[in-house]
Amino acid sequence: MSVRNLQVAMAPGVISSYSFDNDGASEIDLLHEIGSRIASADPLHAVLGRVVEFVVSVVACDSCFVYVLESDDLVLRASKTPHPDVVDRLTLRVGQGITGWVAEHREPVAVWERAFEDPRFQTFNELPEDRYEAFLSVPVLSRGKLVGVINVQHREPHVHTRREIQVISTIGFLVGAEIEMARLETENTELFEQLETRKIVDRAKGILQRDLGVTEEDAYLTIQRQSRQRRKSKKEIAEAIVLADELRRRT
Repeated sequence: MSVRNLQVAMAPGVISSYSFDNDGASEIDLLHEIGSRIASADPLHAVLGRVVEFVVSVVACDSCFVYVLESDDLVLRASKTPHPDVVDRLTLRVGQGITGWVAEHREPVAVWERAFEDPRFQTFNELPEDRYEAFLSVPVLSRGKLVGVINVQHREPHVHTRREIQVISTIGFLVGAEIEMARLETENTELFEQLETRKIVDRAKGILQRDLGVTEEDAYLTIQRQSRQRRKSKKEIAEAIVLADELRRRT
């Protein structure tokens, strides 16, 4: 079978710590746990952290990454192993690598060995353990819209069972809407912060223009220069200027 095609083992298997019995009780327990924990309306990174926990609990893997679609890029937002220099910074274009292929076609891909030889595989210098044998990538959808991609990788050859793929896909279905909501809430918070920063910076510029007799552009450059020199955000510099002005007027 071509590595481009989904490769599924037909032999029955047991998924990590969850053993699925005939009456489906364990499936219900798993779904209930996912639903109750995801419904807690936590911030985006907390939600994605739980996604990683669930995936790792059903598939004993060496690596698990969660990418979130933002504009036209897939941004790495969560990882099983700590990658402080990579999480929130590493990006892929839709169509780039196996992950990008899955995002573009909205279909899962499973390669059981020598995944790094797949022509679509993307290696990153920032991830030294990125040389894996087995690779499973599943799209995360919400109402037919791509939200992100879940990747599961193994250092040794591993045939992903149909049940493993189904369970990870189900997790993707369940958390897709929650990830999208958390992402939108994060964006709204960032927009609010940007608006608040702009308001306080504009107020500080006005104070500098009045006190120093400079242009608006020079006032902004002064705030920017102080921000760089003092290693403070422009908002913090602007707040200090406004506070100093208020104290001066009171006295």
